[in-house]
Amino acid sequence: MGKSIIATAKRSPSAPGLGWFDIVRLGLVQASLGAIVVLTTSTLNRVMIVELGLAAVIPGLLVGLHYGVQISRPVWGHKSDTGRSRTAWIIGGLALLACAGTGASATTLLFEQSFVAGIAFAIVAYLLIGVGIGAAGTSLLALIAMKTAVERRAAAATITWMLMIVGIIVTSVVVGRQLDPYSHERLIAITAGTGLIAWFLGLIGVAGMEARPTVDLSATQPRASAPTFRESLQDVLDDREARLFTVFIFLSMLAFSTQDLILEPYAGLLFGMTPGETTGLSGTQHGGVLLGMIVVGISGALFGKRHPDLPRHFITGGCFGSALSLAALALSTQAAPHWPLQINIFLLGATNGAFAVAAVGTMMILAGRGRTSNYGMRMGIWGAAQAIAFGLGGVLGTIVLDLGRWLTTSDPEAFAGVFSMEASLFLISALVATRIGRAGTTLPQPTDKTALIPGE
Repeated sequence: MGKSIIATAKRSPSAPGLGWFDIVRLGLVQASLGAIVVLTTSTLNRVMIVELGLAAVIPGLLVGLHYGVQISRPVWGHKSDTGRSRTAWIIGGLALLACAGTGASATTLLFEQSFVAGIAFAIVAYLLIGVGIGAAGTSLLALIAMKTAVERRAAAATITWMLMIVGIIVTSVVVGRQLDPYSHERLIAITAGTGLIAWFLGLIGVAGMEARPTVDLSATQPRASAPTFRESLQDVLDDREARLFTVFIFLSMLAFSTQDLILEPYAGLLFGMTPGETTGLSGTQHGGVLLGMIVVGISGALFGKRHPDLPRHFITGGCFGSALSLAALALSTQAAPHWPLQINIFLLGATNGAFAVAAVGTMMILAGRGRTSNYGMRMGIWGAAQAIAFGLGGVLGTIVLDLGRWLTTSDPEAFAGVFSMEASLFLISALVATRIGRAGTTLPQPTDKTALIPGE
């Protein structure tokens, strides 16, 4: 077990953690988050670029803004660690996200009338989207990690993320069919309806969960002994494994997100797809993501005990596979519209899904490793690293695309440049991932259980 991330885990006999059905219920909240976000980061992005004729950097900066706000995730995490209820943060954040997403869709009408009015309203909407995601998402992950037995956390990550992808797929497919023939009013109505349904699903998913016994007895200590924000933050910064994992999260998610805002415009410009068809393409990608997650989940269940390094292998393999898929996508720019784009995108999604769910499983495991009970802080820091990477990736992709189109006056060459850059970032991420679980130092363990200690 020398190279294993997971060491022995003792379960409190009085607090065995959430059952599988409970974990699935919490996964409904993740599905709800994904359903709302996919409309603002994919469909609305394409509408701004193609239907409204805006420069790609504008939706890129707006999406980057909502990710930038999420640098505050450690604050939300700490508040949920020391506050009275994580549930309130989850439900409130989800409601704010639904309202802000609808507001973002409404900016399409404003942009038709006035660019200044449209951009001003969009800035407010995307700021609120970031706040809603940060408050709900960070508190949800902390709740799952705190209430789930250590040996089930990796599986819980797989289940909840699979349900998030299911939410994205269902939304992409349904919206893709309902959106044609396209109109701004139709987009607003669909976004509002999606937000309302998602909020009710989230309410069902989280109801009663916080009252369940916690597997981390230190998390129930008196509020007076709770660590301050600085103490909780320092606990994470002192953990070499946590720092290394933060670097990996940033690099891999930067690579993951660089094509996020340009994929649908790419399909529209070079393959002649309609808004409904490109929204469906997003569903194809996330179908691949779902397959990759299923493969990782089944493999972990069958071989995880005999091969404790399996999560790290899936992380590195998924990053390498993503790099190859993006290299193929760069080649597709020279063969459009005859390239098998659907297959290429599906394979990209599968490799993305494999590395992503393995990384989230590792995140769940490491969340309970602190000297103090600071699940929310750790999830907040990793969530902030992801959000910053996503924001930079979206902006970087659109800037490189616009710059490439200006320098080369060629859409195929500009898109190829973005995809090639993204493939290179995934290769670097894979190299960093080979060090996960092999950090040279360990920290004192929490008193209530044997922590998840990386060995030499």
